[in-house]
Amino acid sequence: MDPRKQRTIDALLRAAEEVFTGRAAADVTVEEIAGCAGVAVGSIYNHFGSKAGLHAAVVERALDVDRRYMDRAYRQDRTPVEQLYAAADEYLEFFVAYPEYFRMLAFPGDPGQYAAGKELAERLVRSVAEQNGRLVDALRRGVAAGELRTVDPDEVATVLWASWNGVISLGWRPDSLRRSPEELRGLLRTATDVVAHGLLAR
Repeated sequence: MDPRKQRTIDALLRAAEEVFTGRAAADVTVEEIAGCAGVAVGSIYNHFGSKAGLHAAVVERALDVDRRYMDRAYRQDRTPVEQLYAAADEYLEFFVAYPEYFRMLAFPGDPGQYAAGKELAERLVRSVAEQNGRLVDALRRGVAAGELRTVDPDEVATVLWASWNGVISLGWRPDSLRRSPEELRGLLRTATDVVAHGLLAR
């Protein structure tokens, strides 16, 4: 790709990441994004087709990065229980390296009434289901191997994912309850321990 074109695309993606963070897509204008990127409004349409296309590109980038981190957790040389702990660790590393991507995926804004927004919201739901599916698989294999007691893997996977989101969100607090990445790492291990000891076969 032409280097100038690539620079424009990168600038738009960075600006969109900043502008879309914590806001509904319907509340963001193409003029705002273009101004933040320092490019003409027409560049958004030339490279992404529409504001919705740019928003989707940002979300897809976030999903790709998240997937790379989680792929490291579910290595084949790990036992199911080791994979559960590794998944918590990698999820935190994703947050530390890409906090805005994490916010976008874990706490998405209101999709609004636009069809494109609803379609993107459904894409995020499918992504969560995909990652939870990997947790579910690890739990099922743990039960089958006798490492874990018999539980509903779908419900436990949701509990783990939701608790990790809650713990990690402490990293954003503006008060004395805010936790550093190292403190979050310890809290995530504690949260996973609490669940794991309730899962382990006696």
